[in-house]
Amino acid sequence: MNISLCMIVKDEEMNLKKCLQSVVSFVDEIIIVDTGSTDKTKDIAKDFTEKIYDFDWCNDFAKARNFSLEKANNDWILVLDADEVVADFKKKELAKYIGGNDRTVGRIKRINIFEDNIGSKRYIERVNRVFNKKHYHYEGIIHEQIISKNKQNYKIINVDIIADHIGYTKEVIKNTDKINRNLKLLKESIKKNDKDPYLYYQLGKTYYMDKRYEDAYGNFVKALNLDIDTKYEYVQDLVESYGHALINTERYKKALELETYDYFYKEIIDYKFLMGLIYMNNGLFEKSVNSFISCIGDKEGKIEGLNSYLAYYNIGVIYECLGFIEEGIYYYQKCENYEPAKKRIDNLK
Repeated sequence: MNISLCMIVKDEEMNLKKCLQSVVSFVDEIIIVDTGSTDKTKDIAKDFTEKIYDFDWCNDFAKARNFSLEKANNDWILVLDADEVVADFKKKELAKYIGGNDRTVGRIKRINIFEDNIGSKRYIERVNRVFNKKHYHYEGIIHEQIISKNKQNYKIINVDIIADHIGYTKEVIKNTDKINRNLKLLKESIKKNDKDPYLYYQLGKTYYMDKRYEDAYGNFVKALNLDIDTKYEYVQDLVESYGHALINTERYKKALELETYDYFYKEIIDYKFLMGLIYMNNGLFEKSVNSFISCIGDKEGKIEGLNSYLAYYNIGVIYECLGFIEEGIYYYQKCENYEPAKKRIDNLK
């Protein structure tokens, strides 16, 4: 198996060493494309590779990505960002995948660590990161996507690589100003193509991350009013993000309209959990409890705990608020070490 790691970086001295240390023993070549660092990023990269190239930044992530692909000696590519640290890499399994799947794209598991008003949470997703550059390249100036060179649809396969993504914790966002950068680039993209729902979806997600929920809501609406295809993976997240924006802007009754997506997503835990929240905020407590109960099991959601302690916690809140204290405590206890549940139990005793 010969595989090249391709990365684009700028001012990543905080993260780059951890990233490269985590992956250097698994890849055959490391390509670093620097887009204008003024810190020690390139000095850190030199400890891991001689293949460091400068790229004049032109507000186009796809061009920078494709430049990195051109510099790779191997056809098979793994792409990481500097704020991603490999936690698990099954090299034998990856070699089997590479051996006979050059027309497919491999998806690594990325665990995003983020903070909300309760504390840190882990958001789990699959992202396309392993591919053969003879058949694929990048398109899109921001949130660039892997596209088949012949413009055909392609098959995706999950591969045995897990990476922890720390890029959107509060500290890193503050230091890199990612949100303002992304807002600017997305707005420029929309000026060129105002009929692309994916761009409005990403703009809404960026506003949501900045807790500008009204702006997030408006852009999710624009995306949903355009020609969307529910088969695209991002559409599920668009619907769910729209639902959370409705809750955060207190449009609880309007949020009930998301029941129309039950046909597409009724087996998806993230959707069922969202509907539980929507029913709870509309006082439909029986339907809410049933939705949360349907989340519980072995199947994982994108956010850690949706299938266990987070569902139990919300059921406990409902019973407590309805005055059924014993039932509330019962469900809080099923949350085990979840701190908010422990605090509610202490307050009720």
